[in-house]
Amino acid sequence: MLIIAGTLDLAPENRAKLLEAAEPLMRASEAEEGCHTYRMTPDQLDAGRVRIFELWESEEAIAAHFGQPHMAEFGAAIGGLGVTGSDLTKYQIASSGPLR
Repeated sequence: MLIIAGTLDLAPENRAKLLEAAEPLMRASEAEEGCHTYRMTPDQLDAGRVRIFELWESEEAIAAHFGQPHMAEFGAAIGGLGVTGSDLTKYQIASSGPLR
């Protein structure tokens, strides 16, 4: 399993527009084979930040994801929203279990 986690930074006044554009992306991504979770959520303390969390089955599933039309559509939709940066990290999970 792989986790992708990080942030997108943008003009605070455009955060709601980015999240609106992200909804179809999240739904389509979670319908892809190998995607368990795909979320973009507003940061509670920083109005100019959106947090990203993804859970994937494999590298192959992630690679296929980047070729999907909904990825290009999302990129086009947020092109004018003043995204100033992103910071994403991919984590390989060796094992997992419930937190006790």
